[in-house]
Amino acid sequence: MKNTYVSLGEITYTYKDPGERLINSISKRGIAIPVRVTQIENGYLCLDGHKRLSACRELANQNPKFLRIPVLIVNNYSKAGVTIWGNTKNQH
Repeated sequence: MKNTYVSLGEITYTYKDPGERLINSISKRGIAIPVRVTQIENGYLCLDGHKRLSACRELANQNPKFLRIPVLIVNNYSKAGVTIWGNTKNQH
């Protein structure tokens, strides 16, 4: 896992109505908890944080600083197999 910042345009997410309360909170404090994403071929896929990203999209119309998103990139183990990790069973 890695904490970093990425451009909102690099993240694939589903728009969800963030509501005024969340928009106001992010406007004042920024994103308090990084959005969880996983890396895909052409950027990142949102795993958790669709409403926060939707709020940032709306806020970016007023201030471009909301186009820079704090994210937690989680490992994508879907491509990892035995050839990479070897025998991953715990030995008892």
